[in-house]
Amino acid sequence: MPKILYIEDTENNRILVRRRLEKRGYQVVTAENAEQGLALAAAEPPELILMDMGMPGTDGWTATRRLKADPKLQHIPVIALTAHAMQGDREKAISAGCDDYETKPFDFPRLFEKIEARLTPHQPPPQAT
Repeated sequence: MPKILYIEDTENNRILVRRRLEKRGYQVVTAENAEQGLALAAAEPPELILMDMGMPGTDGWTATRRLKADPKLQHIPVIALTAHAMQGDREKAISAGCDDYETKPFDFPRLFEKIEARLTPHQPPPQAT
C-alpha cells in the first residue's frame, strides 16, 4: 500500500483528502505545515507528496525546493495542490520542483489519475527484435 504524505494547513482539506485516498487503499500521513511535513518526509519517506503551496510560514514552493535539494528525498514525486490558479502559477510550481499541479477545489478523479501516474513505474519501451 503506497504511502502518501499530504502537507496542508487547512484541517478540513486534510480530512477530506485523507478519507478519499484511504478509500482507494493508500496509507496517508498528514502534516499541518511545511516544517512538520519536511520532518515526516525525512523520517519515513513516502512514495508521493501532495503539497499545498499557500501555507503560512514556510510555503509549499520553498518546502518543495528543500525536498528536491535533499539527495535522500529528491526522487519523491511532489504534486502541488493549490488554490493558486492564476496564469503562471502552474509554471511557478513546476519550477520549484513539483512534478505535477492540481488546483482546488479538488477534482478527485483527475487527482487520482495524477497520483496513479506518478506511482506507476514507467516501463521501458519494448525492444525491437
